[in-house]
Amino acid sequence: MSSIETIVNKYPGSHRENLIPLLQEIQEKEGFLSETAVVEVGRHLNIPTSKIFGVATFYNQFRFEPVGKYHVQVCRGTACHVLGSATVLEEIEKALKVKAGQTTRDGLFSIEVVACIGACGLAPVISINGEFYAKVTGPSIHEIISEYRNKENKQ
Repeated sequence: MSSIETIVNKYPGSHRENLIPLLQEIQEKEGFLSETAVVEVGRHLNIPTSKIFGVATFYNQFRFEPVGKYHVQVCRGTACHVLGSATVLEEIEKALKVKAGQTTRDGLFSIEVVACIGACGLAPVISINGEFYAKVTGPSIHEIISEYRNKENKQ
């Protein structure tokens, strides 16, 4: 039995009110919502997949692509915005050669824009797999990414 089936079976006789908890649990286990997962949930809840995609795309917590080994979150909250997070995001996209919401071809990096990380006093802030980097700048972005690439090359 697949992990998706195992999760879905934890909700016997489910209805629409279990849609979001089901999607959250699947994404937590799988890392993203695959087409297979959406179809399986739709079958279990007797909801058309188009409705499930509609709900899942409404909430920015759900993603339909796997994230990279190093998931870069760029804060775009007010403090970060005022202190240059748009430039930081541009530099990250240039350095990784992907746009926000995408994963690099090698699967190492993905970029996600988040509304607020909650570290406003350290703005602009990014997080990579939960590790925070404060007062980032264009040049520091390239150094940070180089550190991760070097770490990967040593493995």
